[in-house]
Amino acid sequence: MLPNAPSVDLTRIFELVPHADDTYTGESPPYHWGRIYGGLVIAQALWAATLTVRPEHSVHSLHAYFILGGDPSESVHYKVDRLRNGRSFTTRHVTAHQSGGAILTLSCSFQVDEAGPQTQSATMPEVDPPESLAVLDDAGAERCDLPIRSDSPRSLTWVRYPVELENDPRLHACAMAYLSDINPMTAVGASHPRGPITEDQWRTEFMSASLDHAMWFHRPTRSQEWCLLDMSGHGVIASRGLATGLVYARNGDHVATIAQEGLLRVQL
Repeated sequence: MLPNAPSVDLTRIFELVPHADDTYTGESPPYHWGRIYGGLVIAQALWAATLTVRPEHSVHSLHAYFILGGDPSESVHYKVDRLRNGRSFTTRHVTAHQSGGAILTLSCSFQVDEAGPQTQSATMPEVDPPESLAVLDDAGAERCDLPIRSDSPRSLTWVRYPVELENDPRLHACAMAYLSDINPMTAVGASHPRGPITEDQWRTEFMSASLDHAMWFHRPTRSQEWCLLDMSGHGVIASRGLATGLVYARNGDHVATIAQEGLLRVQL
């Protein structure tokens, strides 16, 4: 992410074109780093899966593996496998392909809305509101980074999706999946011996890539409203680092949980 990078147009990323055999085609806007943003492939794969699920079922979890970097100049084909259609739960598997082969696999599970108790043990940290912070453009989304006032490897970031979406909570869940890939690697970098890693160091001293990504959706939220991503880094082993964290709505509701493993190599 660069403060002066051109903005990315996200207005049409969920306009997938359907084909036979539960296959959908999606397009990527150009990104200044030359590859498709991982959160885009996750979001489009989840939307492709959602289009094959009954409307009363909502996503509650996804697990994805990044296989190859995607080429923004080439369409991505999403093949959905209908693993299970249950009364309460529905399961899908999606493979994202380009001409060079698979670039991502994603498994996701959906649940019909169910009455029951709601509890929350997580507490949103006290942080400055996004209105008091500098807004940066990150993969087309709006991002406000917060200073870390502790020695723990951590990343605190306000994010929101910049495009008004239809009033469909399933679509907003996919937009939240897009946002979920914005700051986990920052927390991974903070747990590196050279961390926290500056923007210039990311470009000149390190090679990084997301390896896998998981997300659990607890409560519906609107992606155009600010939410707080609170990520913690858990160290680096064999050039792989892990970050986990919580997503909070502006009112303090714990709306999602994220886990991501990433590759972080020092460039020789």
